[in-house]
Amino acid sequence: MKPSRRVIGAEHIRDARRRQRKHVEVMPGDIVTPEARDQAERLGIALRDGPLPRPQPEVTDGATSLRRALWRRSPRWIAPSARRARQPRRFGRIAFVGAGGVGSHAAHLCAMADMAEEIVLIDITPGLAEAFALDIAHASGITRSRCRIRGGQSLAMVEGADVVLVTAGRPRAPGMTRADLIEVNRRVIHATAAAIADHAPQAVVVVVTNPLDEMTYEMLQATGFPRNRVLGMAGTLDSSRFRHALARAAVVDPGDVEALTLGSHGEEMAPIPSASTIKGRPLSAFLSPDQIAACVRDAITGGGHVVALKRTGSAVIAPAHASVEVMDHLRGARSGAVPVSVMLMGEFGLDGVVLGVPGYLGEGGLIEVAEISLTDAERASLHAAAEAIRTRLAS
Repeated sequence: MKPSRRVIGAEHIRDARRRQRKHVEVMPGDIVTPEARDQAERLGIALRDGPLPRPQPEVTDGATSLRRALWRRSPRWIAPSARRARQPRRFGRIAFVGAGGVGSHAAHLCAMADMAEEIVLIDITPGLAEAFALDIAHASGITRSRCRIRGGQSLAMVEGADVVLVTAGRPRAPGMTRADLIEVNRRVIHATAAAIADHAPQAVVVVVTNPLDEMTYEMLQATGFPRNRVLGMAGTLDSSRFRHALARAAVVDPGDVEALTLGSHGEEMAPIPSASTIKGRPLSAFLSPDQIAACVRDAITGGGHVVALKRTGSAVIAPAHASVEVMDHLRGARSGAVPVSVMLMGEFGLDGVVLGVPGYLGEGGLIEVAEISLTDAERASLHAAAEAIRTRLAS
């Protein structure tokens, strides 16, 4: 159907003037009267051949529409300023006491993340810390990390550190339990604690040395620091192993699994199935009770499997990532509760014992312990771990 032809007369020009328009659209086939042309020329209104492009309608997002509606209701209403995303803190200095497998890998991860102005590696083995520091520094030409890094043998190099990660000590050998290392590694922890108290009295100390809960207790006693500034890295690693076991059993990606392990970093560790999910659903939606029990055993024995396969030394890569996860929580790059070993002061009905529990971390270390709900069996496992740690320290 063809559009009807229009006769544009003088009245159309006057109407355009009244509407404060500067042109009149003339479509193909329209007839313009001589009077309309004279009127348009006299009033300065252009006769433009159509069709003319139409302006696109303005698309407004919901937040803007709501803001305008609120303003129309009350012109005094002022929209709140948009919240800015909090930038993670960048440490001034991180000191790594122990440049073995865990310490050197963790230092490398921190350098790649540009987590600090300076990283210091310390080890009693001549040349070891310096070699790793130089190796990591050479990689900055590829990673473009701004972080300075140096190594040495003196514990005084912890001077002014914001965080001190302690991995120094004898590793496990096949057939050894973590408890077998108490006497030999206690001396290492006490020497390190003295240097930290003298040279980095404001630092947050993260202990990785085994047996972890006992060595965290020794560090706390030897430094005299408040409990919020002495943490043990354990539950982060154990929870990662539990997630891996669950993901493999359910045939899903590890990112689909949220899992939590508390208690001791050893045979008394307490994986918490009730606080764990797969794709946001309880474990029972994907796994049988026997499968869940097998995953719990895998989490508990995972470190021992690595030791048995290596024959000399223990796991290094997963503990390094777990250590960096704790530091990410300290600097605000991650949020939420994370399992760490801390001195308990009544939480979960326990007092005077260092144990892995979920906690909120910040710039000054532990902010508070998150007392999550546990089943009776899980709570009993947590208390059994506490008693085992007390017994080992007393003996």
